[in-house]
Amino acid sequence: MHEHAAPAASALPGLATAPLVLAGLVYLAAASAERRRGTRVWPVHRAVCWTLGLVVAASAFLGPLAERAHDDFVAHMAAHTLIGMVAPTLLVLGAPVTLALRTLDPVVARRLTRLLRGWPARIISHPISAALLNVGSLWVLYLTPLHEAMIGNALLHYAVLVHFLLAGTLFAASILAIDPNPHKASRPVRAGVLLLSTAAHAILAKVLYAYPPAGIPLDEARAGAQVMYYAGDAAELALIVLFCLGWYRAAAPVPTQERAHLRTVLN
Repeated sequence: MHEHAAPAASALPGLATAPLVLAGLVYLAAASAERRRGTRVWPVHRAVCWTLGLVVAASAFLGPLAERAHDDFVAHMAAHTLIGMVAPTLLVLGAPVTLALRTLDPVVARRLTRLLRGWPARIISHPISAALLNVGSLWVLYLTPLHEAMIGNALLHYAVLVHFLLAGTLFAASILAIDPNPHKASRPVRAGVLLLSTAAHAILAKVLYAYPPAGIPLDEARAGAQVMYYAGDAAELALIVLFCLGWYRAAAPVPTQERAHLRTVLN
């Protein structure tokens, strides 16, 4: 049993990163197609953000940090911050839905639009739902036996990482609202959810500092909690700055002749 389990576990990092590589290739191909059309050039900074987001996410699956994260709580928290907070913000800044709607076949684009307008999208794209999936799952992971079960189970470990990547991206998308969103919440609602989520993340870090998860030595748990607190604060501060910048740009009066240029830069 163990002889078969070891090769299967060793293949998990490659299986987890394969979709990231595919997402990068598809995105760059779509951006290149948009550039060849000559009518609207896809912004380079969007492609750079998307690529960096995929690289950051991949670092939690492959490489030295990913290897240490299996049995080092500090490395685990660093990987969590990268894949659950840093990578999602970069991916959202890549505006993948906007690029898809520009480059997909019209029939497929209309289907995607209908999907975005449906009630499931309305529920999961709301900032409150996204925050519960994102920050709420952290409380469930670290304050229940799920974390201890994850330590000895490679498949569960990677499944949790994938969840954090998806939930973090959904949360960042609901807050920044860069891509088209028919159910976009108001800015005051998004601001309130963002502040409450930041507070909930910080409180959880303090709880873990005082009450380490089962099976984690006290010193290691406290060092990991500090990574969660300070690195998480830095990532959330970046998200707050981006949100406020978007709010400022939307509220600031723009001369008519500059609106088309500004819209091109932002999109």
